[in-house]
Amino acid sequence: MARVVVDVMPKAEILDPQGQAIVGALGRLGFSGIADVRQGKRFELEVDDSVDDVALERIAEELLTNTVIENFSVTRVEA
Repeated sequence: MARVVVDVMPKAEILDPQGQAIVGALGRLGFSGIADVRQGKRFELEVDDSVDDVALERIAEELLTNTVIENFSVTRVEA
């Protein structure tokens, strides 16, 4: 079995209200020097050797990501 990580982030041109809320909260909590936060999603999949990179890209693109507003990356993690 292998672990695959799919990171999904809003595209740069898309407003990220959750990220903006985090930046505001950080300031209220006394943390300074943080100019921007982008909030995304992380998916971890346990897959066997029969699942190839093409299938993983399709899973990420067709199921885990709204490609209109999000970008994704797929990474195999060594055990």
